[in-house]
Amino acid sequence: MKISVVSGILGDYSLDESLAYLSALGVDEFELGVGGYPGKAHADALVLSKDRAAREQLLETFKKHNMGISALAVHGNCVHPDKKTAAAFEADFEAACVLAGQIGVDRIVTFSGCPGSDPDAKAPGWITCAWPPDYPKALEWQWNEVLIPYWKKAVRFAADHGVKRIALEMHPGFCVYNPATCLRLREAVGPLIGANIDPSHLFWQGMDILEVIRELGEKGAIYYFHAKDTQIMESAVRKNGVLDTKSFTDAAHRSWIFRTLGYGHDLGLWKQIVSMLKIMGYDDSISIEHEDGLMSPKEGLEKAIRLVKECIITEGNTNMWWA
Repeated sequence: MKISVVSGILGDYSLDESLAYLSALGVDEFELGVGGYPGKAHADALVLSKDRAAREQLLETFKKHNMGISALAVHGNCVHPDKKTAAAFEADFEAACVLAGQIGVDRIVTFSGCPGSDPDAKAPGWITCAWPPDYPKALEWQWNEVLIPYWKKAVRFAADHGVKRIALEMHPGFCVYNPATCLRLREAVGPLIGANIDPSHLFWQGMDILEVIRELGEKGAIYYFHAKDTQIMESAVRKNGVLDTKSFTDAAHRSWIFRTLGYGHDLGLWKQIVSMLKIMGYDDSISIEHEDGLMSPKEGLEKAIRLVKECIITEGNTNMWWA
C-alpha cells in the first residue's frame, strides 16, 4: 500500500512546493486535481492534454521529488440538468481521460453525477425516499434516461484513451452514494466503473465500513480509497437525525462533521479498515483527504499521515509457516 494525498488540501501552494512538502513527510503519491470540483491549482487537463512540453514538465516535477500520481481527480456532475454546467464538467472529464492516457495514469476519480427530476428541471434532484410515488418514478427516469446512457458513452471514451478504472466516489447528493447504487451502475455500463470508498460519507449514513469493503471487494469493485473521517454529534442526531443542511461552519449544531483521521473513529477501527481492504484484494493507494474545520490543513494533514503510517501494510507475508 502507498500513502497519497488529495491535492486540494495544498491548493495555496505550487505543485513543486506541495510535492517537496509531502515527500519530506514520507508520502508516496499525489492525487492530482485536474478539473471539476477539485479545481486546477496544480494542473489543468484542458491545457495539459494539448501541451506536450507542459506534460513533460509536470512529470519531471513528480520525478524530481520521487512522487507518483495515484489518480487524476475530476469530480463533477456531467449529467447536471443545466446544459452549460454539464458541458463544462464533461469537458474537464474528457480532457482528464485524454491526459491520463498521455501520462500513463490509468485511474480517474469522479462522481456519478445527479440529473434533475425531469426534462424541465433546473437543478439536480437527489432522491432518497420511496413515497410519494412521484419520487420512485423520477428516480427511474434519472437512471434509465440520463445516468446510464451518459455513462455508457463515458466509459467508451475513457477506455479509448487508456483509462482502466473510473473510481466513483460514493457521495450523497449524487446518484451513486452507497454500494448498491455503485454496483447498479457498474452492472449497467460495465467493469470500468468501480468504487472510491470514502468512509466519511458512509459513516454518517449509518454504514459499517468493514461490510462496505467486503460487499464491494467480493465484486472486484474497489478501485480507490479516500482516508477521511467523520464525527457523529450524537446529541444532535438524537434530536434531528443525520440529514443535515446546516453549514459546515456551524459545527456546534450539526449532526455530523468531517474530521481528520482518528478524531471521529479511533486508530483500532482504521487498522481494521486497512486490513479489510487488504483481505479483499485492495493493496493500493490510501489517499488522505482533509476537510476538518477545527484545525488547519497542515495540522490535520500531518496528523492523518502519522495515523495512516501506523495503519498501512507495506509488506505481504508469503511465509505463513503456521498455516
